[in-house]
Amino acid sequence: MSADVDLPYPPGVRLTPLQAHLDDRGSFTEVFRKAWPTGVDPVQWNVVSSQRGVLRGVHVHRHHADFLLLVTGAATIGMRDLRPGAESPAFTVELAADQPRALTIPPGVAHGFLFREPSVHLYSTSEYFEPTDELGCRWDDPDLAIPWPPGEVLVSLRDAGLPSLADLRPQLEGEPAT
Repeated sequence: MSADVDLPYPPGVRLTPLQAHLDDRGSFTEVFRKAWPTGVDPVQWNVVSSQRGVLRGVHVHRHHADFLLLVTGAATIGMRDLRPGAESPAFTVELAADQPRALTIPPGVAHGFLFREPSVHLYSTSEYFEPTDELGCRWDDPDLAIPWPPGEVLVSLRDAGLPSLADLRPQLEGEPAT
C-alpha cells in the first residue's frame, strides 16, 4: 500500500491507494489496516449493492466518519464541505474497483454516490449507526453545486424527500461536527 494521500480538498478527506495483488486465480487486496492514517477507527462495517444509475445521498454526518471502497463497479462520489467556516467548492472523486482506492469522508462533509455501473461498496463508520446523525439534502440542489455527470438517476424516496441545503444548514449548526 502506498502512503495515504491528502487530496487538495477539505481537511480530513483522504484517498488511500490500495495494492491489488493479481495472479491467474484472481486477486488479493488489503483494504484496511489500523496502522494506516485513515482518520477512521471503524466500529461498524457495511456492504451495499447498487444498480447502474443509482444515486445515494446527499448525506452528511455531524459525528461519524466514513471509510469506503468499491468492491465491484464504478462510482462518482460528490462532496461538499459544510463544516463551519468551510469555503471550498463542491467536487467529485472517481472510484473504480479495478483501480482500488479507499476514500475517507470526515464528519461535516456532505457526500453522495452515483453508481455508473452495477456496483458493490464496502464502508466502515467511526460510530455506530444512529438515525439522528443521518442528515442530508437534495442531491440536485443548485446551492449544493456538486458537478454530477449528466444522465438519469434513480433516487430512493427518502433521498428524494430530503430538504434543500438552506434548510439543512440549521440542523448542522445545532451541534458542531466532531
